Amino acid sequence: MENQNQIKKRVILHADINNFFASCECSTRPELRLKPVAVTGNPKKRTGIILAKNEIAKSFGVKTGQVIGEALAICPNLVCLAPHYDIYEKISEALKEIYLSYTNFVEPLGLDECWLDVTDSLNYLKKTGKEIADELREKVKKEFNITLSVGVSFSKIFAKLGSDLRKPDFTTEINYNNFKKITYNLPLNSIVGIGRRLEKKFNSIDVHTIGDFVKLEDNYLQDLMGINGVRLKQDLLGERFVPVTDYYSLPPPKSIGNGTTTLNDIIKREDILKVAFFLIEKISKRLINHVVLAKGISVTVKRNDLKTFHASKKILPTCEIKDLISNATNLIDKIWNYRYPIRALRIKCFNLISANYRQISMFDDNKKELSEVLDKINKKYGKIMLASDTSKFINTSQHPQE
Repeated sequence: MENQNQIKKRVILHADINNFFASCECSTRPELRLKPVAVTGNPKKRTGIILAKNEIAKSFGVKTGQVIGEALAICPNLVCLAPHYDIYEKISEALKEIYLSYTNFVEPLGLDECWLDVTDSLNYLKKTGKEIADELREKVKKEFNITLSVGVSFSKIFAKLGSDLRKPDFTTEINYNNFKKITYNLPLNSIVGIGRRLEKKFNSIDVHTIGDFVKLEDNYLQDLMGINGVRLKQDLLGERFVPVTDYYSLPPPKSIGNGTTTLNDIIKREDILKVAFFLIEKISKRLINHVVLAKGISVTVKRNDLKTFHASKKILPTCEIKDLISNATNLIDKIWNYRYPIRALRIKCFNLISANYRQISMFDDNKKELSEVLDKINKKYGKIMLASDTSKFINTSQHPQE
C-alpha cells in the first residue's frame, strides 16, 4: 500500500478517443473528414438512431440517440454510415501499441479509453506527464487523424475526470495540489461509479457535488453503497492508490456482457429482439477476440417500473452469433410476457473456456457463415439505437465491459 507521498508522485494518464466510432470512419475514409458524419443503427431507415457523430455534425445540433430523420432535418448533408466494428477494434489495438511504447502499464477501459501509468517513464523520457500527453495527442492525430482528450493526474479516477472535462483534443492536468479546487464543485455524476439511481438518491439528501459526497460519514456510505462507497470516498480524497494493470498480465475475462437502457420504453417482441441482436453481435465479436467460448448465457430485463427479471442457462460451448441469439431469445421468451414496457436489457456470456488451436481455425473457416447470419439479421430487423453512446452503456463501474 502506497503512502501519501508516493501517491502524490504518481503520474497517471487517461486517454479518451473523441467521437470514437465517427472518428474511425473519417480516419479510414479521408473524403469524409470535412463533412458532417454520423454512425447510425441503420442508414437506410430514417427511424434508426444516431450511434455517434463527429464534431462537424455536433456543431449542427446532431445528438447521440437522436432519430436519423430528426438529425437529417437539422443537418441535410449528414453522412449516415452503418457501424464497422472490425475497423474500430483494429484502430483501438493500433492505438494501444502507441501507448505501450511509453509504458507497459496500460489498462483498457472499453475500445476507446485507456489508463497509462507513466511514473517510471518520466526520467528516461525526460518529459513531464503533460508533455507526454501532448505528445500522444500529436502522434495519434498525425498517424490516424483522430483526436484524443487526455487527463493527467496522480490517480485513475482524477485522470479520467480530467479527460472528460475538456473535449475535444485537449490535455487537462489535475495534480495533488489543485484537485479539490478543480473537482469538488463538479456534479456528483461527473465521476465513474455514480449512476442515475445513486445520483437521485444522493440528490434527495442534498448531496449534489463531489465536495458534498466526501463530507459524508463512512458508516453512512457503507450502508448506502457498501465498501465501494467508502473506497470511492478515499479515492476522491486522494488517500487510496489503485494501480494501473500491466497490459501483458491482464487476466482473461470471466464473463463478457453488454447491456443498454433503451432510448424509449419498448414492448413489442420484434423491438426487444432488435436490441438483443445488437448486443449479441458485440458479445460474439469480443468472444472471438479473446479466443474463448461461452458455456453459459444470461438475460436480465428491467421493466419501466424498474422491476428486474433474470434468467440463465448452460449452453454448448460457442461464440457464434446464431447460437447466442437462439439461446438469448429463448431466455427472453421464458421470462417476459411482452405486456409491460422494457426499459433496459442486458445479456451476458459466462463460464468461458479457452478455445484450442483447432477451434481458432474453426472461427476463421466460419467467418463467412457468421457474416451471412449477421447480414440476414440486419436486413430483416435493422438496428435499434440506445440512450447513450456505446462507450457508456454501463457507467456505474470503472470496468464497463466485463
